[in-house]
Amino acid sequence: MAQALPRIRTSLDFIPSPAPDRPGLLIRDPFRYSDITLIVPPALVPCLQCFDGAQTDLDLKAMLVRATGDLGATELVTHLIDTLSKSGFLENEVFENMRHQRQRAFAETPKREAIHAGGAYPSEIEPLRVTLGRYMGTGATHADGLVGIAAPHVSLEGGWQSYRAAYSMMSSAYRERTFVILGTSHYGEGERFGLTRKPFVTPLGETKVDVPLVDRLEQQAAPAIQMEDYCHAIEHSIEFQVLFLQHLYGPEIRILPILCGPYARSIYVGGQPEQDESVRRFLGALGDLAVREGDRLFWVLGIDMAHIGRRYGDPFTARADQGAMVEVATRDRGRIDRVTAGDAEGFWNLVQEKRDDLKWCGSSPLYTFLKAVPQARGNLLRYEHWNIDEQSVVSFGGIAFREP
Repeated sequence: MAQALPRIRTSLDFIPSPAPDRPGLLIRDPFRYSDITLIVPPALVPCLQCFDGAQTDLDLKAMLVRATGDLGATELVTHLIDTLSKSGFLENEVFENMRHQRQRAFAETPKREAIHAGGAYPSEIEPLRVTLGRYMGTGATHADGLVGIAAPHVSLEGGWQSYRAAYSMMSSAYRERTFVILGTSHYGEGERFGLTRKPFVTPLGETKVDVPLVDRLEQQAAPAIQMEDYCHAIEHSIEFQVLFLQHLYGPEIRILPILCGPYARSIYVGGQPEQDESVRRFLGALGDLAVREGDRLFWVLGIDMAHIGRRYGDPFTARADQGAMVEVATRDRGRIDRVTAGDAEGFWNLVQEKRDDLKWCGSSPLYTFLKAVPQARGNLLRYEHWNIDEQSVVSFGGIAFREP
């Protein structure tokens, strides 16, 4: 009897295999509920369409017979289903158990470990110090009177010049402040903010968290907050900022880490983000905190801008500073102009155009900052493009914010 196939998880990463000797479709879990990476051979890639929650194992067998010419494909059907299931790639009980265990483990751990150490940057302290020293250089620009900066969260090696542009503005005067780090939540729920009381650990040491400020936000805007948000366990947008701050001021910096989920409803349905009551309460609470704490705070935004090319669903190849990216740069700078002018409404109107076809992953942290610190005015320090692969480009930059 035919058995319905579970859906394949839409939250997975599906990208062309980077291994020339192993062509096909690479599948991995960005949430890290599963540590497995699969490469599905080209002949089997169309068979993944059968895992839509509506088709059965008989439909899969029929497609496999057409793909392989093997009339006895039953064993291959079983192998494909078992492999996807054991990998945690299907919406079934196996995956639910994986998710529950990972989320519980993060909730119970006392610290937020350096999940990207050893991959995105060196895991040993001396090589990391050398690397960060190379990125920052010796010609610091140090400027007083800042209220915050925006830096990338792109690959450190790809975006080091923009990281340097932003972080070189920070003088020793800011050492004792609480760094409010607004990071993009790439996988977080829309219209929600992820908070944690866990100190961040990197090879450089362990931060402090301004727990009273976390408590205050939770008290005033709980409906908008996901406390001990699992996304903190996997995100790089805050972790990368912590590295640079520790490099400048030592490991025991004091932080208030906030992951900003996308304002998806506003982009796709319309209206301002704060028309969502929970968002309005959070923005109000954050704005009250900014006024009350004043210059005890320093704002750090971990943001990238446009994501263009085949990796991001566009039907064309993107090259840094060429072709379609010339127009992207013009549109990016239009948005940046609104940000630096402190014009939250004007910025958001541009984001909403064409339902944000530029795919700015930093739009929600930027809007959140503009609403919380409306008096801030910015100065674009650097803007650049980087080919994240041969077909796709990310844009980003560095911005310094002051109060008039």
